[in-house]
Amino acid sequence: MALYDTARPTVDGRPAMRPAGLFGQFVGIFAAWNDTRVTRNALSHLSDHELDDLGLHRGDIDNVSRRGRR
Repeated sequence: MALYDTARPTVDGRPAMRPAGLFGQFVGIFAAWNDTRVTRNALSHLSDHELDDLGLHRGDIDNVSRRGRR
């Protein structure tokens, strides 16, 4: 199984560098969208047996990948 590292540097649980204003909001929205996309792609490439090991079914992938956006 492959390992995907999508962690961003943080300081006290907050992003280390946080752009301000409208640009910062755009960056945050884009980062959330990209995290969802990466998660969905990683889970989609797993076999049904590997998903079962994680306690997931193929139909759960969209729900799992959206949890980070809330």
